[in-house]
Order: sequence, then C-alpha cells, then structure tokens
Amino acid sequence: MPLQGNLRDFSTTQLLNLINLAGKTGTLIMFDGVRTGEKDAIGGDRMSPGKERARIAFKMGKLISAMLDGQSGDLVAVLNKSGKLTNEQARIIRERARQTSDKALALLLINANYVTQKDVVKSVQQHTLDVVYNLITWQEGPFRFDDNLLPGSDRILVPIDLENVIIEGARQIKQIEQISSHIPNLDMALRFPDNPKEKFKGVHLSVEEWRVVSFVNPKNSIRQIAKANNMSENEIRRIVYGLEQAGLVEIIKPPSAPGDGGKSQQGGGQRPASKAPPVQKSVVNRIIERIQKI
Repeated sequence: MPLQGNLRDFSTTQLLNLINLAGKTGTLIMFDGVRTGEKDAIGGDRMSPGKERARIAFKMGKLISAMLDGQSGDLVAVLNKSGKLTNEQARIIRERARQTSDKALALLLINANYVTQKDVVKSVQQHTLDVVYNLITWQEGPFRFDDNLLPGSDRILVPIDLENVIIEGARQIKQIEQISSHIPNLDMALRFPDNPKEKFKGVHLSVEEWRVVSFVNPKNSIRQIAKANNMSENEIRRIVYGLEQAGLVEIIKPPSAPGDGGKSQQGGGQRPASKAPPVQKSVVNRIIERIQKI
C-alpha cells in the first residue's frame, strides 16, 4: 500500500526528509482536497483526493523532477522562462518540433548552438527547485507516494541532493510567509512610479524580473502577469516584492470596469496579459522608452 496522508498532518518538508533518509524511488503526488463532511481520528475535516495539483519524482533519495498543474514544464517552456530562448525562438521551435521529446530536442538545440548542455541542465534544475520550493509552502491537501513510479524516458532528469533543498526550503518558508502577508491579493495590479527612467538607471535585473517589468500596466493583474510568464504564485510574489522594495513598481488596485459598480475588473472584463516579449539586453532601452511615455 502506498504512503498516503494529508499535508496538514505531514508536511512537504517532512516527506522530503523521509524520502531522503529512506533513499526512496518513486513519485509523490499531491491533490486538491475534497471535503467529505466527515472527521478524521484527530477531529480534522476528512478529505478525499480531488484534482492532481503536482507531482515530484525521486530516484534513490534524490530529487529528479517536479511538475506543477497549470504550469508548463516542457523543455521549451523551461528554457524560455530562464531566458535561454526568446519568445519568438520558443514559438518557432514549438511549431517545428511538436512531436519531439525533450531529450531529442535538447540535442537538436545544442547542435544548432541555440543553447549549451550547461544551459539545459541549469534551467531544468532551477525549474525543478522552483516548483519544490513552492510546494513546501502548501499546508493542506491529500498526498500519495507511489513506489517506483518515474517520469517517462523522454524527460530530462537532473538529480538534486535533498539535504540542501530541505534546508533552503525551510528558510524560504519564512520569507514567503512574510511576502505573502505583504502581497496577499494577486488580483492587484502594478504601475511605474514617477520618474521611472531615473529609477531604472544602473539597475541590473534578472531575465524574469525584466519580463515582469515588461507587463507592468494597471490593466494587467499580478495573477495575469504570472500566468503569461509561466510563474507560480510564490515566484511572482517574490519578484514583485523585490521590484516594489527597490522602488521600481507600485502595487495598486486595477481600474474599475464601466458599469461594474466600482468593482475591479475580473475575468473577461480585464485585458489579459498576452505573450511575453523576447527578453534580450536591448529590451532594457525599449522598456525605459516605454516608461517615459506613460
């Protein structure tokens, strides 16, 4: 019988520690909790597994893969997110390599000098860690560990020692709690402060930070910006928090839609964030020029 339970009683960090110490091979699957109306042995609401939310794979106690529902984890998306492929390059590659596995695609991209082997490994590793650090903050929901269940052979798997993941995850929990209390509502929007050109002078931002900056507009909610850039809620909160603390953006309520009684735009009433533009060094100048026109 597989190991199963609820994160309310056995946290993700504790599960990672158990898997590490036992040198387990298999996949940890997390689900939405569907309340049954019954109580468990300690008086908590009993939950049955609903929709799958995430899965993390391990081999002999090492983390090798992590996937989050609703977040694209294929190689093109991972390389695009890390800035190794521009949006246009990613679009073209998707069109021309629809049926190509991640491993085969990696070889093609390396041979075509799009990326290096180091780029691929580092990008896949960072994506896996980002997903796991997000899962560590989850406090409730059914889980199940299936022994010897591993991703398909077409996936690129990068082994990661769990000891450092557990330590870093514990540190990030406190940081994320503080950021979440500061930015609890992802339906808020962003805008540039006064004199943005002066504030951006000499600023060195990461690829992900520039992508968020490129979507700064009161019409785009933080949630929409995260979706457009394939980011989790924790990732977008961390980036927005850093930009705000640096004085580069301000968090505001989105504009009200006509006839909605003053309510913020939601769903179809708000123009969604569209495809992220290619992020290159030259984008900095274009963004500053755009800022000046606001």
